[in-house]
Amino acid sequence: MKATQGTPRSRRLLDHSLLVLGAGAMATGLGVLTLAPGISAASSHREAPLIAGDPRADNTDVYAFTSPDKPDTVTLLANWIPFEEPNGGPNFYAFGEDLRYNIKIDSDGDGVADTTYTWRFHNQVRDSANQFLYNTGPVTSLNSPNLNFRQVYDLVLSHGNESKVLLSNVPAAPSRVGPASMPNYASLRGQAIRTLPGGGKTFAGQAEDPFFADLRVFDLLYGGNLSERGQDTLAGYNVNSVALQIPKKQLALKGNSDRNPVVGIWSTTDRQGVQVSDSRSQHPDRWKQVSRLGNPLVNEVVVPLKYKDAFNTLNPDQDRTVQPVVDKVLDPILPKLIQKVYGVPAPATPRKDLFEIYLTGLCKACGPIQADLNAHRLNKDANRRRIVPAEELRLNMGVHPAANPNRLGVLAGDLAGFPNGRRLTDDVIDISLQAVEGAAQTGQLVPALADGDQVDANEVPFGTTFPYLALPHTKSVNSGPGESDRAQRSALKRTTGDGATGQTVAAGTSAAGALLLGAGGWRLRRRTKTS
Repeated sequence: MKATQGTPRSRRLLDHSLLVLGAGAMATGLGVLTLAPGISAASSHREAPLIAGDPRADNTDVYAFTSPDKPDTVTLLANWIPFEEPNGGPNFYAFGEDLRYNIKIDSDGDGVADTTYTWRFHNQVRDSANQFLYNTGPVTSLNSPNLNFRQVYDLVLSHGNESKVLLSNVPAAPSRVGPASMPNYASLRGQAIRTLPGGGKTFAGQAEDPFFADLRVFDLLYGGNLSERGQDTLAGYNVNSVALQIPKKQLALKGNSDRNPVVGIWSTTDRQGVQVSDSRSQHPDRWKQVSRLGNPLVNEVVVPLKYKDAFNTLNPDQDRTVQPVVDKVLDPILPKLIQKVYGVPAPATPRKDLFEIYLTGLCKACGPIQADLNAHRLNKDANRRRIVPAEELRLNMGVHPAANPNRLGVLAGDLAGFPNGRRLTDDVIDISLQAVEGAAQTGQLVPALADGDQVDANEVPFGTTFPYLALPHTKSVNSGPGESDRAQRSALKRTTGDGATGQTVAAGTSAAGALLLGAGGWRLRRRTKTS
């Protein structure tokens, strides 16, 4: 691998600081820091063969963090439908009516959800026989008669086998068509935020895709040339999001987030199964889990191709029973590929540090990473005999939000960031890049990979209040090969003025032509008369 030349002073200072800190108390922290493996690109966009063909069910990212402006609550976000082109009308982007979208929380560490929030969406189409557009005029409210298509949802809360409907027929924010159709989209989104009974908030609708990364990584790790990094290829696209802001005590084991601050989070999508059967027989609805996401990048860069679809169907309590997947955690593929392409030696195996990061959470009794951060064993009321290795995004709710969040999260000493949960601004690519090369074991960054993918932040800022997601884009991602011609025409138009001015110029030109013709005719008639 090419060593990075000319590293910026700020980055050198950061590297130096981390190395120095690694000798002291932060040595433990550094071990904690590097976590998820993977140099990957899209967190979970199109991560497995079957789900790549089913975008409405494709869960792209999951986030969980203590709400920065309301620290007694946790915000949970999950996104679907990758690569939404903003101008992808006329039907735009809807949640699937035949899907269940879930966010699940494991409070006691047994790999089974103790709390599940489920969204079911329903379409409402206005005057479908006489309308063909998403909207037939400006939309200024979610109940606008100009909005011809909208979705509402039911939100169900489940504890074990007991479920109750929290909210019914809640309108989701529509896809953002554009400024002419939705002149104040922020107002529309605000109307889609609703209060939950018992405390908390919910939101569903379109948002800007918050994941940032250079997807060229999938071309044999930037084409074997690290100088080609640095383009955020997710920039400009939108996703569909569901969001919750929940009081911590409602998620913690026995309702006590002081004694039991650690929870595991993952999201799933269920699809109703297709059946071929005798029509005289009655069959109950059968739901199949088709997508699953906890830690970012796991299915992309840890799970082998052969097992990716199967992994999406598993519940976390089954993970330890699937030996081919466990084997790849202990002996991952990615470091070997990096060694082959760039010559960086792969760390020795078995990778018990990655096993701890993915499957148990971090605690001194859990594995080689000697730090107590986010393992379920840290919950005082947890039954340790029931705790099992399971792949979940673990969050210690007792860690307060950082006053100045660092994109490198725990890697930079910011314990409120990834892998202690995941915030929108956490640069999981750069953190993971170090983890896969063994920084969790050595306590030292790998200098050749210190710049990561050189995409350090989202292309637009996030909000400061729930749901924190940025508003959807409205400009086309791809300007197309004719962009230069259009630019020239636009420049010419600017030179000659806008539409009205252009008409004036054209009228003036026509008048001048008429005068010339008139003058020519007069001169011709005069010459004829003279001769």
